[in-house]
Parts: sequence; structure tokens; C-alpha cells
Amino acid sequence: MEYQHKNLASGHWQELSFFEQVANIGSEIERTIKWKNKGNTQYSSLAFERGLELLDFTIEDKKNKSRLRELLRVREALVDHFVFENEYGSTDKNWQNYFFAFNFAVRAHL
Repeated sequence: MEYQHKNLASGHWQELSFFEQVANIGSEIERTIKWKNKGNTQYSSLAFERGLELLDFTIEDKKNKSRLRELLRVREALVDHFVFENEYGSTDKNWQNYFFAFNFAVRAHL
């Protein structure tokens, strides 16, 4: 498999805390939204793919086993929102608020 985040795929991702992992996913989702709103579907799609890749790394990280249900639901809802028909009715603002909480948690622990 060809990873976009080669350094993280090699094991560095597991060194990050759960909050740091999800905050980084949120950065890619924020880029997805930004590019979508600017009308650049190519860049938006690339950012979304990077975000899913990071989310998959987080799902595979053994320390996050107790959070697996939430992570899988987040993945399902993200794909529903950005790729399919948005049956769950999420909004860009919902996603920004969700991921902002993780950014806040990371900054609070610095």
C-alpha cells in the first residue's frame, strides 16, 4: 500500500497520544472543508484521503482499542458526509466543533 504519511506509517504515529492523533486528523478534515468551500474538489479529496489514512492509523493503534467504536463511527460518518448522501445530516461546522475539542485538549496539556 502506498502511504501519503510514510513517516507516520512506519511507527511514529503510535508515539502520539490519542488526542494528538485525532487533532491531526482534524487538521486534514479542516483542509478538506477549506478546499471544498473554495471549489477545489481535487485538493479537498486529497486532504480527505489523508485524513482517512490518519484515522485508519489511529484505528489500528492498539492503545486505542477501547475507543474503537467511536473511531469507526467517526469514519463512517465522515465518509457519509464527504463522499455519500450525508444521511446522518452532519455539517462542516459539526466536524469542525468535534475536532476542535481535541485541539483544545492537546493545547491544554502542553
